[in-house]
Amino acid sequence: MEHLINENVKNIEISGIRKFFNLVAGTKDMISLTIGQPDFPTPAHVKEAGKRAIDDNFTSYTHNAGMIELRQAAATFVKEKYDLTYEPETEVITTVGASEAIDIAFRTILEEGTEVILPGPVYPGYEPIIRLCGAKPIYADTTKNQFRLTANIIEKYITDKTRCIVLPYPSNPTGASLTQKEIMEIAALVKGKDIFVLADEIYSELVYDQEHFSIGTILKEQTIVINGLSKSHSMTGWRIGFIFAPENLAKHILKVHQYNVSCATSISQAAALEALTHGKDDALEMKKEYVLRREFVYNRLTEMGLEIVKPDGAFYFFVKLPAKYPNSFDFALSLVEKAGVAVVPGSAFSPLGEGYIRLSFAYSMETLTEAMNRMENFFKQ
Repeated sequence: MEHLINENVKNIEISGIRKFFNLVAGTKDMISLTIGQPDFPTPAHVKEAGKRAIDDNFTSYTHNAGMIELRQAAATFVKEKYDLTYEPETEVITTVGASEAIDIAFRTILEEGTEVILPGPVYPGYEPIIRLCGAKPIYADTTKNQFRLTANIIEKYITDKTRCIVLPYPSNPTGASLTQKEIMEIAALVKGKDIFVLADEIYSELVYDQEHFSIGTILKEQTIVINGLSKSHSMTGWRIGFIFAPENLAKHILKVHQYNVSCATSISQAAALEALTHGKDDALEMKKEYVLRREFVYNRLTEMGLEIVKPDGAFYFFVKLPAKYPNSFDFALSLVEKAGVAVVPGSAFSPLGEGYIRLSFAYSMETLTEAMNRMENFFKQ
C-alpha cells in the first residue's frame, strides 16, 4: 500500500534534531546539549492552576479559539510587553503549541506552487509543512550576515510566486535577533505587496542585549505573529501557543484550527491563564541565569579557537566547525563517541547549516562546565 501514500508526506523526513538525538540516546555517560528545552520546572503557581482545573472538573471543550479570559490575557501580555494590539474576541487564537500555530497558518495562506522565503540556517519545523502544502521553501543565505535575514537579502529572493516571508527571531538555531531598524526596513520592503510575514516570536521573552521588537506593530495587516509559553514559562509539555493576526485573516485560520484540534486542552489553558496574569515576569529569573550561562559558554568556546556569533536571544550557540571537519553529522557523531558530548549537526537546519553545530545552553552550569571540558579535550586531541 506504500504507493498510495501522499507523495508530499513520503518526501519529508523526521527532524534532524530528533533523528540525531534518537541515534545517540543510549550512549553511556553522555552529556546531551541537543534539545531546546528550558531546564527550569514550570513555575509552581502555574502547576497549581493546572491542578485546580482538574479538581474543578474544567475538563470540557472550550471555545475553538480558546477561553476568552485567556485570549484577553494573551492580548494584554503582548500589548504591555511588545506594544502589539489585537482584539481578544477576533484576532487571538489559542493553539496546541507554536508548532500547531505554524501549521495552521501555512495551511491557510499557502497554495500549490507558492514560495516561502526562510533564513538559512533555520529551525527544521517549517520546511515539511510548507512542502505538505505543495509550496516551496526558498532558503536565503544569512551565513555572511551574522544569521540575520535583512531587507537587502530578502529582496534578492522575492519573485511573483512569493507568498510568505518567515521571520523566526530570536532564532533557533543561531540565537540571532533583528534590530528595530532592520525590521522596519523589511516592513517597508513588503508593505502593500501580496506577501504575508510569519513572525515566529516564541523566544521573545529571551532577548538579552536589546528590546524585542515585533513587525506586527508596524505591518499588522500582513503579519501573523506566533508566540507561546513553552520557552518563556518552561511549559513545553503543556502545549500552549498563540496566533495573533488581523480579523480578516484570523477568521480563516480559525477554521483550519477547528477542524484540526477543536481546541487546546482546557487544563493547559487554565495554567496558561495563570502564567499570563500572575506570572507575567516569570521569564526574568530564567533570563538572568541564561545570561550567565551564555557568557560562560561563549568564553569557553572562544578560548577553544572556535568561530561563533554571540547569540542575543534564545539559548543556542551555532558554532562554525574548523575547516578540517567538512561534515557536521560526522563531527557530531565523533564528538559523542570520543568525548561523550551530544550536539546537533548543523545540516539539520537546512543545507546552509552544513559546517556548523548547534548546542543548547539551557542546562545547568555544572552540566555545561563538564561539557565544555570534554569538548576542549576533544579539540586538543
